[in-house]
Parts: sequence; C-alpha cells; structure tokens
Amino acid sequence: MSAPAPLIINGVEIRDSFAEAFPMAGTRLIITADTPRWAHTAAASLTGFATSVIGCGCEAAIEREIPAAETPDGRPGYAVLIFAMSLKDLKKIVPLRAGQCVLTSPTSALYAGLQGGAAVPLGKALRYFGDGHQISKNLGGSRIWRIPVMEGEFVCDEIVGSTTAAVGGGNFLILARSRPAALAAAEAAVAAMGQVRGAIMPFPGGVVRSGSKVGSKYAGLIASSNEAYCPTLRGIAKTALPAEVESVLEIVIDGLSEGEVADSMRAGITAVCGLGAAGGVVAVDAGNYGGNLGPFHFKLHQLMAPVSGATPEAGR
Repeated sequence: MSAPAPLIINGVEIRDSFAEAFPMAGTRLIITADTPRWAHTAAASLTGFATSVIGCGCEAAIEREIPAAETPDGRPGYAVLIFAMSLKDLKKIVPLRAGQCVLTSPTSALYAGLQGGAAVPLGKALRYFGDGHQISKNLGGSRIWRIPVMEGEFVCDEIVGSTTAAVGGGNFLILARSRPAALAAAEAAVAAMGQVRGAIMPFPGGVVRSGSKVGSKYAGLIASSNEAYCPTLRGIAKTALPAEVESVLEIVIDGLSEGEVADSMRAGITAVCGLGAAGGVVAVDAGNYGGNLGPFHFKLHQLMAPVSGATPEAGR
C-alpha cells in the first residue's frame, strides 16, 4: 500500500495529521453598554482568565462585535462564547462571571445569545443582588430582570440557552523559519478565523506559544511542554521539526458545533497558506494524543481538500 501523496499549498506542507478534540457544553452571551468602549470592557472582563479548562475551569473569548442596530437594546455590543466540560459546570460558571464582570461594569446589560437547550441562569441567579428591590417583566415571551445599582439599573435576561454539542480543543500548529514569520502567520490566521461565527480562539490574542502534551515527569502535572515541537530541544529530545523550523505557534479552537470548529480551522490554515513558503511558513501540523483524548478528529488533509483541490478522504 503506497503512502498518501503529500499535500502542499503555496509551498506549505500540510502534514497528514489530525487535531483531536472533545465534547463541551457551551453558550453565547450578548453584552451591551452605552459606548463600544464599555461594552468591550465588560466582555473582556467576563472572558478573562479563561484560556483552558486545565487551569481556568472554562474557556471563553469574544466572538465578535455587534453593531448597535443588531443588539436587543439598540446599543453597542459584543457576543462572547463560554465553554465548560459539563452542563453542570457551565451553569455554575456563567452566572458567577456575569455577576462579577458584567453586573459591575458601568452601563452594561446582559442578554441571551443562544436559545434552546438546557437553561443557564442569568438574572434568575443575579436578581438577588437587588435585595428585594429587583423587578421582572415579560417581553415577547421572555423574562428580563431590572436590578437596581448605584449608577441606575442592570438589565439582564433571566436565562440563556445552551448546547452540549459544543466541541473544544480543535487546533493546528504553524511551523515557521523564524519567530516573526510564525507570529505573522498566526496573526493572519486569527484575523481570518474571527470571521467565522460560532467559534473562538480562547488563548491570548488567539495564539498559544506553549502547546502541551499530556502528562509530565512531575507528579500532579496533567500537562507539560510539548518538547517534540520545541526548537531549542532539537538534538536533546525527540523532535517533530525539520531543521529549518525555528519557531512554532499553535491556535486552539472551541466551537458551538463540530462544523464551526472545522470551518474555523479551514479559514485559519488557508490564511497561513496564503502567506506561504515566501512568508517563512514551512508546514502546518496538528496536536493529537493518538485518538485517546476525544472523539472528534479533524484530519488536516480532509479539511483542506476543498482549498487544495484534492479529493477528500471518506469519513472524519
């Protein structure tokens, strides 16, 4: 049986690998405020310290800016996505973060950005801050809460919907000739992926420089540096890097569905390949754990077949 043909796009090798991802519970919130600055401040605060469930308990990021004409109260807004390993965790994390980061932020309001699925409490939990002075109102079949605060009122929906069909841990690795080349490619990828709705990149600026492997030589650590992709360890540890690669960056993707993760990965890798070998990109790879971490396997060759013109393999 012959080896599969290499997939090369604009001089960039797409390795015959796959990103291994796992199920998550997720939801979308809409945050508005009097000005874009304060809407962004509340959204950034809500999604802070939420890069990885390993250390943060959830993964979250701003999905997109929403024009005032499209928000529930006609003010500037942002959509954010939040993911947790279980629905139980999601129901705990969302009201906690909303109470600490959105209720407290000047002029903010909070609305459901996802309907259906199990209800996650918003105003249903936060109303008690009003200490009996809160009032509710039914609008279009939904209940909203008006909670008095020193600045005026905090308005929020009673609940937000959720999905347990969300997927976390989609990813790809950019192998480049230099650190500036890797960063430029990652920035191009993040810009393109930001156009895909229903998916986020939860790490700082959407980019990870410290991709990990499962386990460690130290007891108690469940993840540690992925030495096979560390250029400075070439010659000391087993490497996955060609000699010309001097820097690797990873992009991790969470989505409300498997399809949205796939669309986001394809958009990002396409942008990386757009810079091509001339931009210092050598190859695109993906992180997996031999198929033991999760049931979602995003095969790079299959994913990029529509871009390369190659015939996709059957199945995912």
